[in-house]
Amino acid sequence: MLDKIYKESVEKMIQSINHTQSELNKVRTGRANPDIFNSLIIDYYGINTPLNQAATITVPESRLITIQPYEKNLIPNIEKAINDANMGYNPSNNGISILIPVPPLSKERREELIKFVHKLIEDGKVSIRNIRRDSIQSTQSYGKEDSISEDEIKGREFNIQKLTDKNIDLLINIEKNKEIELKEI
Repeated sequence: MLDKIYKESVEKMIQSINHTQSELNKVRTGRANPDIFNSLIIDYYGINTPLNQAATITVPESRLITIQPYEKNLIPNIEKAINDANMGYNPSNNGISILIPVPPLSKERREELIKFVHKLIEDGKVSIRNIRRDSIQSTQSYGKEDSISEDEIKGREFNIQKLTDKNIDLLINIEKNKEIELKEI
């Protein structure tokens, strides 16, 4: 059972890091990144549909994103969704696809985004720590129920703490890389 608790901790921490990474991918860095439109929802014949299921999103140049809908009559809906999302983009279309130039970030906007990245990483760290807390509590309660030795329980707690430290360090590295990416001009 103790092995199962540890294995669940590993899986939950991986999920937490993956979630944090996916949220960070949505942060605009001054370069064209199609992932920022993954959470955008459009009206597709009366049904709310993610943009990436109704169009192909590509990056032909470092400062340009093109969105080619599967049906041309979706172009106005997509443009409206981008404008309503208030992402700071000014989409235009050529009748076949939507062209979105990516303007360079101002210094103030870079600083705001860096603060936002710090918040996302801190949320990820809190999630990891909560998983650690729950795992240690489960280990202790299981140990008392099954009369497992105190040394065994402490050893398991130490392993959970090592796992936590490893994942926190991974989040710190992700944060540093994202900060470097945001500071690029």
